[in-house]
Amino acid sequence: MSELVRISMSIEKPLYEKMQSMISESGYENRSEFIRDLLRKNIVEQSWEKDKESIGTITLIYDHHTSGLGTRLTHMQHHFQGTIMATTHLHLEEHLCAEMIMAKGKASDIHDLANTMQREKGVMHAALSMTALGAAV
Repeated sequence: MSELVRISMSIEKPLYEKMQSMISESGYENRSEFIRDLLRKNIVEQSWEKDKESIGTITLIYDHHTSGLGTRLTHMQHHFQGTIMATTHLHLEEHLCAEMIMAKGKASDIHDLANTMQREKGVMHAALSMTALGAAV
């Protein structure tokens, strides 16, 4: 574990009370871990803005009976070769599939891939979960 540094801070009482409520509701054992996680989240978000190396998972829900959709999604993944690390495909219902695509690369490339896939006719929902590589946080 890295060396710990103690800090002191002042905040308005209503903000403090809201923070305490958030800590209790989220199950954190103490304020320090809650604040550390907020800082890490902010560091990760800033790394996206600076287009740093990131890792992400794109989750798609789509109707696989939509004409040509499977071929178009596969073609997109080939276009982003080097960014795509792995994919997992699930059959949810007769017409409904889920696909999880794990990607690594510049934050903008991962965002571009997710946005391109989301715009395809037949894609009902797309979600991107992204984080910075461990060294950045």
